[in-house]
Amino acid sequence: MQLSLGIDAGSSAIKVAVVKSNAGEDVELLATVVQRIRRRNVFDVVKATYEEACIRAKVDAKDLCYVASTGDVDAVEFATGHFYGMTTHARGALFLVPEARAVLDIGALHARAIRMDERGKVLGHRMTSQCASGTGQFLENIARYLGVPLEDVGQLSRDSGVKEEVSSVCAVLAETDVINMVSRGLTAGDILRGIHISIAGRLVRLLRSAGAEGMVALTGGLALDTGLVSVLCDQLSKEQNKAKKPLPPLTARSHELSLFAGAIGAGILGAYRHDQLAKRGRLGVVTAQLGGAA
Repeated sequence: MQLSLGIDAGSSAIKVAVVKSNAGEDVELLATVVQRIRRRNVFDVVKATYEEACIRAKVDAKDLCYVASTGDVDAVEFATGHFYGMTTHARGALFLVPEARAVLDIGALHARAIRMDERGKVLGHRMTSQCASGTGQFLENIARYLGVPLEDVGQLSRDSGVKEEVSSVCAVLAETDVINMVSRGLTAGDILRGIHISIAGRLVRLLRSAGAEGMVALTGGLALDTGLVSVLCDQLSKEQNKAKKPLPPLTARSHELSLFAGAIGAGILGAYRHDQLAKRGRLGVVTAQLGGAA
């Protein structure tokens, strides 16, 4: 059994997972840690999160066979190697939701739909456009404007019965819509539900464009937004009834550790790569350059 560590360097937070496995199989998750970057130096946050994860897992850094990074390739200076985000989210999602055959990664700056096989191999993907209106950063900005703590967003949305969708797909214009909704007297919960309906509609279309079928594992920060997850599952259910011809079935599921899917996947893939290098007698060689991800 090997100890490996994955670091997912996102735009707003650093996520770290420590795993024990047999060349990426028979995986046991030892610890997960997340720290928000905010206005801190990203390299300091990476180091602090890494050290905290080792302490929680009760492992010494020298016992790690591989430190794998994903996300921002330049943020982790001491990584053994780097993996593309689609690959790590697919592998991490499969660990969390074994029956998943697709992933919907909803992060701070973008959303992407990933189609994969039963081994977590990426078969295709689609990503949202540069507009931020379907992302965590956009929703965080709206919550701040409404004076709502992020941890309350999901419940407020679920408690609302309003079905008024924020009409615009542009982040700037959508914020204008929100201002108008406030002036009309809509509650924060009603507005947040309207935003969730708008975002969910875009995510459903993204999944369909990627050819996703079956179970979809939700990853990224917004996978923990219970309001968005509820609306998304509802829209996927109603989609079949509205379709003129039968569509491939789609269901979505979040996991309490969805935020760490990328870091978990990186840790698992790092252990597998270590095993492959050992078989080739190349453990003493620099195994990967941070610009040439696997």
